[in-house]
Amino acid sequence: MTDQTINNSKVLVTGGAGFIGSNLCEVLVAQNNEVICLDNFSTGKKENIEALLSEPNFKLIEGDIRNYEDCKNAVDGCDIVLHQAALGSVPRSIQDPMTTTDVNIGGFVKMLHAASEAKVKRFVYAASSSTYGDHPDLPKQEHIIGKSLSPYAITKYVDELFAENFSAIYGIETIGLRYFNVFGKKQDPFGAYAAVIPKFVSQLIRHEEPVINGDGSYSRDFTYIDNVILANQLAAITPSEKLRERQDAYYETINKTRPKANAVCEIFNVACGEQTSLLQLFNYLKENLSVYDAAIAQLQPHFAVNRKGDVPHSLADISKGKLLFGYHPLYPVKEGLKDATSWYWQNLK
Repeated sequence: MTDQTINNSKVLVTGGAGFIGSNLCEVLVAQNNEVICLDNFSTGKKENIEALLSEPNFKLIEGDIRNYEDCKNAVDGCDIVLHQAALGSVPRSIQDPMTTTDVNIGGFVKMLHAASEAKVKRFVYAASSSTYGDHPDLPKQEHIIGKSLSPYAITKYVDELFAENFSAIYGIETIGLRYFNVFGKKQDPFGAYAAVIPKFVSQLIRHEEPVINGDGSYSRDFTYIDNVILANQLAAITPSEKLRERQDAYYETINKTRPKANAVCEIFNVACGEQTSLLQLFNYLKENLSVYDAAIAQLQPHFAVNRKGDVPHSLADISKGKLLFGYHPLYPVKEGLKDATSWYWQNLK
């Protein structure tokens, strides 16, 4: 089996105190890497990395990706950057498009430039399934996108354009991972922009009946955190020559010519390739949690209007990642939900 882990490397994780970033930091420290965590704690939480602060191979830099000096300081001597720092949430971007743009584009370019100047081997960054916008085709293939439906979606697409441009001009290897509705331990269930899974779980634990936007038929390709960690590691360590070899085969399957970039520059979907409606999701969570508390089985959702900027359906084609760097999800949706609800029950009740 091909190695699927980053080992004995110096790795910068931006947004390392956030949900995805802190899970990455935890795994990377356990795998004998020197890990630098850069976070300004605007959305990340110190409690997410509390257990790592005493580790000799872990360093926290409290800084902001919008400050170029912080970026340069954090990336110094690093082999790999896993760029997770961003302001997420479609509703937040509609409420405050200026800050979302400032962080997600301005901060991204500063971090990418600092990594290029520091001669980082590979820059892996969190892209987003929101980039597919209003294009109706399912499953979503990386080379087919529509018009963006929110400021957040625009920022994530612009990041992809900058990554492609930097690869062509400066030769830095960039890989973007379009995440599809990631969930798992350490995901914040509280706050105005909480993701649907932790929000539903916390409400059910408190015997509250969650609100589903729409009639419950909207669907997502929910993706467990361990699948995302795997994808980041594969994206970081798969040799350039292997990607090049496999690129030709992939682009033949979609009748496209392989991009002739100076360096590796690719985008991949990170998902399970499974479609789950919001009503199905609610029932899965209710079923899992009622094992711990039988009263939860009696709870029912309320239905409200759809949110602005929401895409009705999302389902990923993950064949490109499978072919180019061997990405095969470790956890299907239902199995991931069982693990996640178990963690939330232990930590929220």
